[in-house]
Amino acid sequence: MNARAESESSVIDTIKLVVAALVFLGGVGGFYYYSDELLLYRVLGLLAVSLVAVGICMTTHAGREVWAFARDSRQELRKVVWPTKQESLQSTLVVLVVVVLVGVFLWLLDTFFLWAIQLLLHPGG
Repeated sequence: MNARAESESSVIDTIKLVVAALVFLGGVGGFYYYSDELLLYRVLGLLAVSLVAVGICMTTHAGREVWAFARDSRQELRKVVWPTKQESLQSTLVVLVVVVLVGVFLWLLDTFFLWAIQLLLHPGG
């Protein structure tokens, strides 16, 4: 009995997702169909249609999972200990110094290989 209910729910969710996609595509089509209208109105209409499509998607099982994931992500984001301004500045300076050092090393390595290849190809001078 439970498998049948899940199957029906899955079919209904699929139908809702297809309807949401069609609503969104209709909004995009309307955006281009009414190209003579002011851009502001077309963008507002597309935004409204997009919100309706997202609202339809949020009524599905997958939509509720996405919403729960976003809520959990926001809670985890609050737990993060962000670096201070001083720590950020120091880390940035360390990265810049390392980039310069690696750049100089690669330049020296390139110069050495250029010298070695010239020595091999032109042994007499």
